[in-house]
Order: sequence, then structure tokens, then C-alpha cells
Amino acid sequence: MSTADLPADPDAASAEFAMEPGGLLDVLGVAAVVLDAQGRIVLWSPQAETVLGYPAAEALGRPAVTLLVEERHQDLVLSLFDRVISGNTPWAGVFPVRHKDGRTVPVEFRNTRLEDDHGRLYALGLAADRATVRRVEQDLALSSRLVAHSPVGLAVLDLDLRFVLVNPALERIDGRPAAAHLGRTFGEAVPSPDAEAVEAAFREVLETGVPVPDRSVRGPVGADGEEPVWSMALYRLETRGRRVVGVAASVVDVTDQHRAARAAARAKRRLAVIAHASEKVGTTLDLDLTAHELADLVVPEFADIAAVDVLEDILSGPHRGGTATQSSGPAVFRALAVEAAYPTPARQAADPVGTPARYGAERLVTRCARTGRPVLVEHVTDGDMARIARDPPAAALLRQAGVHSYLAVPLRARGVVLGVLDLKRTRNSLPFDRDDVLLAGELAARAAVAIDNARWYRQQSQAALALQRHLLPHGPALLNGLEAAYRYQPASAAVEVGGDWFDAIPLADGKTALVVGDVMGSGINAAATMGQVRTAARTLAGLGLAPSVVLTHLDRTVADLGEAMATCVYAVYDPRRRSCRIANAGHPPPVHVPADGPARLVDLPTGAPLGVGGVPFETREIPFAAGDELVLYTDGLVETRDQDIDVRLAALTGLLDGPSRPLEETCDLLLGALRGPDDHDDVALLIARSRPGPGGGGADGAEEVTP
Repeated sequence: MSTADLPADPDAASAEFAMEPGGLLDVLGVAAVVLDAQGRIVLWSPQAETVLGYPAAEALGRPAVTLLVEERHQDLVLSLFDRVISGNTPWAGVFPVRHKDGRTVPVEFRNTRLEDDHGRLYALGLAADRATVRRVEQDLALSSRLVAHSPVGLAVLDLDLRFVLVNPALERIDGRPAAAHLGRTFGEAVPSPDAEAVEAAFREVLETGVPVPDRSVRGPVGADGEEPVWSMALYRLETRGRRVVGVAASVVDVTDQHRAARAAARAKRRLAVIAHASEKVGTTLDLDLTAHELADLVVPEFADIAAVDVLEDILSGPHRGGTATQSSGPAVFRALAVEAAYPTPARQAADPVGTPARYGAERLVTRCARTGRPVLVEHVTDGDMARIARDPPAAALLRQAGVHSYLAVPLRARGVVLGVLDLKRTRNSLPFDRDDVLLAGELAARAAVAIDNARWYRQQSQAALALQRHLLPHGPALLNGLEAAYRYQPASAAVEVGGDWFDAIPLADGKTALVVGDVMGSGINAAATMGQVRTAARTLAGLGLAPSVVLTHLDRTVADLGEAMATCVYAVYDPRRRSCRIANAGHPPPVHVPADGPARLVDLPTGAPLGVGGVPFETREIPFAAGDELVLYTDGLVETRDQDIDVRLAALTGLLDGPSRPLEETCDLLLGALRGPDDHDDVALLIARSRPGPGGGGADGAEEVTP
């Protein structure tokens, strides 16, 4: 090094070259001794005193051979000294030296000749205690062997975070030779997607000294297409004097463990999704809602886009377990639900929900339904896209959406394929795999049972509703002195049809019987029972009996039907007397709306429901002048789960107050204000108004009931 290489500022030089104790030379305790050409000691370092025991005052000027060497070794030492001084060769080795305390100390020597500017010759001896040297050698050898033969990848980076040491294990782990590492940073040597984060971690460890015991790092993708995963531990390297010299890293390939952990996580996720499906799919017997619950379950956790397609002949046909659908050819599907994790053109490529669509035999969804087996396309090609989409424009939309993986699994229940769960991935970069097929199949199997139950329930509900509508009045009836309007509104689609009914029965003496009732229960049985009770009521009404007597006979009729029960309110309007005679069997009270207001509940004994038996009924008579209205209804109009019945009855009478309006408008007003889309009971509503005229209109005052 020339003077030009030194810093101009002495302080800077001091800072740059300052070395605190604790280096290797300090560990060895190297002593320096200089002999002149006659073998006298002319220089003696403090370390020499430490190793040999003599202070400088006792050693300087004395012949080294007599001071330090036993007599029997002196001739050998002198010959070695002559060889060094003559310049033939340096000498190195272990020699026994006499310590001041009289014992013999094995000392490791390195001797060489020195020459000053006057040509005088000297011998420089560097010495260290042999035990200390051997211990350091053993430590170095052990460290070297451990590094070289360790199954753990080891690396050392300098203060510039460049590799200065890489062991063979690390070469095997990252697939790069040591030469490709040395002098380079981690990011330059290893093309890891996490390189920037790893270098930041190296820098933080170097600055803070806080080790990183376990950091997961992704390696470069290998020839097999797999991305390895490493566990990396980082710690700062310091000398015994606490001088920072770099950062060390240990690296273990944990790819297999990572795969196993991912597999375990997938299995756990599958179990969680299946458990979630048990809670979230099939919460009602509504077919469309069940399909939406399934689609919502798999998006976005499992797929980016999902569709639930059901075979049209399954929806309309009587297929039960063991009945097979057509095994080949095209198929007609109806999409019950389509769900996407985010706005995407793929939605436009899907068939409209609720609209039947004919799928060719070449389409993958058709193949899945016909074979009853899953169809997996891990990586979708253009050829695959043509068999996934319904037509070329739809295929273009799916490509635009980035569909790269596709899975279709059959919805099979009780031996019948009901349809297909259609799944696509776009933003989720992982393709569907065999594990996904198992999970989707399990979800589809569970959901298919719920869908099949909902399908059968819908068919039975439709049959019950058809029966009930058939049993209710179909056309206008001629009523003497009354105008009337009525409504029947079934409950929401998720609830079975009830046994509500109404009737307006012209009687032979010019009177009119008005009946509203509710058979307890639901479904076809309730509808059939309602038909029997309504028929009996019409028959009894024709006998001209008092309302309480009619209810007494109906009570016996219902009791004879077995487990049936019903509520009913029966009124007879007499246009000549301008009155209504009313009896009640456990039914909500009717509302009387006088022409001059206000609306009020008719004060009637509640009575017991029909079918209880042994409870007498009582007839009450109320005046019913021209323009008066009588509102009969079933409990579905006023009973809710979140409001007290008195509050609801007050709301009903409040709606009926005010100026007179057409009866049709009144029906719409009451249903619109008091009914909700998810009400769990059906409603029968009958409103009658007395027409003005002599005697309530007589024969000339006949009025048709508006359906």
C-alpha cells in the first residue's frame, strides 16, 4: 500500500483502520522476538513475556539460546539459527522452550530473516503457545467440517450483504454453485420472488442484531414447475470483541413440509366448508333460495364464478330415486343461480336465471349431467372454451374474464342426476385439482339432497295451491243488496299453502251468507280438508240456519274428519232488516265500517275452533246500513312474529278509516300495508258493502262479486 492509498485525514484513517481487541491474533497471543546476527535478543514484545515469562529487562541483550533453550537442544537451535540468518530458508515448527519458572513450554515458531537499511541481519521469531494454536486449529477444522458437511444450507454475507461463504448444502438447496453466489447479493445470486423482502431482513438483522429464527422464503421455480419453499434463519456475526463482521444464514428446504401443511390446510378447509354447507345450504324448502345458498357458499372461497343448473325435465317430471334420466344427447337446463365474486363479463356469458336453455351433447355441462361424473379441465384451452360456453360470443366473454380452470360436478340425489354445479376460476390463479373435485363433489351431494327436497316440496306446494284455488270461488256470484271483493294470497314460496278459504253464498230468501275460515295445517291435506269444510258450510247455509247453529254443525263435521281443526267466522246479511247476524269459532274478529265511520272490531264471543266439540256458539246481530262495510279475513293478515296482535288490529282498523273507496282498492290497500314478502301464512280476505236502495236493493239490487 502506498501513502497515496491512505486517507488524508488522520482521524479518518484512525476510524477506518482502528481494530478493537478480540481478533484472531489476540486469541493466539502471538509473541514477537528479534535476534541480531550473534543471536542476542534485541526486541522483545509484551506477548513474549506472556508466553515465556521473562520481562523485557531480563531478556534484552542476552543470547536467546542460553536463556530459552535447554543445553541438550542448543546445538540444534544454533544450526537452525544459522540457516535462517544465512537466508537459505525460513523455519517453522514446534520447539520446547524453557519458561522463566523452569518448566518447558512447547511453542509454535515461525522464523525468518530481516535486514535493515545498513545491511545488518536479524532473525524474527513469531511464537505462540502450542496448546492455544492447536485449540484454534481444532475450532477452525471443526467449523470448516461442520459447514462443509452440514445438511443445513449455510451462508455468510459481509457488511455489504454480499456472499463470502456458501456451503455445499446451500448449493444443493438453491441449485447454484458457490461461485454463482460469492461477491453477489441475495437478489443477484438467487432469483427468488421474495428476494427484496429477504435483503431487507438481512439489512435489519445487520443493523439491529435481532435474529430472525424462521422466515419462509420462496425459491425460484424448478424444472418440474414447482416453487420450492425454504425456512431461513438469520443472525448477526460478531467477534469476541463485539465487532460486527456480517450476517449468517441457515437455510432448510421445507418444500415437502409446506406441501403437507397445505394439504392439511386444504383438508381442514374442506371439512370447514362441508360443515358450513350443512348450516347454510337447505335452510328452507325454497328451491331457488337453496340454489343461491349453494352458489354463495362456493364463491369466492372455492371458485370465482359458480352456476347451479338443473335439468328442466327434473323440475317438471316425477323423477324419484332410482329413476334415470336420458343418458345421451342434448339436454335442457334451467339456471337457478349464478354468482360471481366480482363484476365480470363471465356473468353475461351465463344463461339467464330462470330461463330454460338447450345445451348440446358436446358441452361439458351436458356430459357431466349425462354421465353423472365430474368434468375437470385444469387448464382451459380455446378448444375447451368452445365446449364450456354456450356459443362463440359467450366463449369470447369467458376469455375476456380470464377463465383458466373449469370444474363441473353432478348434483345427484337418490340415484338421480338433478343438474350440475358449474365452477370457474379467473382471479384465483390456482387451477382446480383432484382435491377440489372431491370437495366440490361432497358439496354438490349435500346440496343435491336439499335441492331435491325443495323440488319435491315445490311440486307438492303447487299441487296444494292448485287444489285450493280449485276449491275456492271461481267466478262472480249474484248477491242481493251487496257488492263484494275478495282476495286469496298464498304465503311466501318457502312455506306450504295453508287451508284458508272464503265464500259468499246467495240464499233463497234474498239473504247472503259470508264465510271466512282457516283450516289448521298446511299442504295438500289442509287444502283437501278446507274443501270438505267449505262444502259442508255451503250446504248448511242453504238450510237457512242461524250462524251459531251452522257453526255447531260444522264443529261436528270437522270433528268427524279426525285430527282436523279450523277457525271460522260466519255472517248472514239480511237486506230487508239492514242487519248482519254473526257467529265466531275461534277466528279473528271481523271489522264493521259504518258509512259514517269509524271502523271498529265487531264485539263477538271468540268461541272455540271447529273440531274441539262441546263448546256452544253465540250469534250476535249488528246494524248494517247502506254503505256499511264488513271486512272478514284470516289471521295471516294481522298476525306477525314481531308485533303484538292488538297493535296489528289497530293498524287494520286505522287503514279502514277515512273516505270510502272502491272495494278493490281497499283489498289492495290492506294487503300492501299489512303483508310482507316473507310472511309465513296465507291470507283470505272478503269485504262486503251494503248497497243503497229500497230494502237494500231487492232483486233489482243484485251485484256480482268481483274476483
